[in-house]
Amino acid sequence: MELYYFETPNARKACGVARHLDLPVDFIHVDLSKGEHKTPDFLARNPNGKVPVLQDGETIMWESPAIMLYFAQKAGSALWPSDPVKQGEVLRWINWDTAHFGRHAGRLFWENHVKPMFGLGESNQAEIEEATGFFKQFAAVLDTHLAGRDYLLGDQLTIADFAVDSMLTVAEPARLPLDGYDNVKRWHERMMELPAWREPFAA
Repeated sequence: MELYYFETPNARKACGVARHLDLPVDFIHVDLSKGEHKTPDFLARNPNGKVPVLQDGETIMWESPAIMLYFAQKAGSALWPSDPVKQGEVLRWINWDTAHFGRHAGRLFWENHVKPMFGLGESNQAEIEEATGFFKQFAAVLDTHLAGRDYLLGDQLTIADFAVDSMLTVAEPARLPLDGYDNVKRWHERMMELPAWREPFAA
């Protein structure tokens, strides 16, 4: 299996799960700063020009939630629960992250870190203000849910934890406003105790 990645929060999801499950994966670095994601060879794998991308024989898959699920099922791991109700809960949190929490954290990461780093223009303060308000709204939802829980599904680690926590791994450069969300911080610290999640891009 070949996993194409760059050091981004979305690619971290796939790389972290692959390493956590100790799967036989070749990690192939795609340098976005050099436009390697826009080459014909890469676009043949993912026409969106995004990472991560997985190639397993004739199977090509993109979008990090799909890749995480593929890895968990391939390994027979409880990261993808066998119980249909719990499967629904995992999908609920992954979709919630995509639509709400991760979406607005990603906006802050883009404005506060990516644009200045790559010289993509001035940060949009109106965008930052709006994203900050939404981030706080959904961080409060997550914080309330995590009260008394080790993971999103209680005491069971799943791919949903990797999905939702990914943006928190860049909280500092994104300038995510996490003050007052103690349960979120505790959960994030627990996730960072996982060696594969702490260093998913290690050579």
